[in-house]
Amino acid sequence: MDHGPAVKLGTDNASPIKSKIGVILFFVYLIIYSGFVAISVFSLKTMGNIVFAGVNLAIVYGFGLILLAIIMGLIYNAICTAYEDKLNKPKQDENTVVK
Repeated sequence: MDHGPAVKLGTDNASPIKSKIGVILFFVYLIIYSGFVAISVFSLKTMGNIVFAGVNLAIVYGFGLILLAIIMGLIYNAICTAYEDKLNKPKQDENTVVK
């Protein structure tokens, strides 16, 4: 038994903007993650330094990266949803009278 899609999909007018935002956020995260890798490779002792509540830099930085990814995902979702709502408004039928 075959059926079609559950919803009619149209053109996403916000797609170019969403792509740009995604690439920008990717590079922001890449730079911050590269810092983690660079410290780990070039200054391993630095990762062992206690920085917060008896926890070393490696743990704090690692959890920070995880939290940053979650926060950036939420920001991306909020921004993209706003652009979708703004740019993908349904066209009104010419025969429809708005009161």
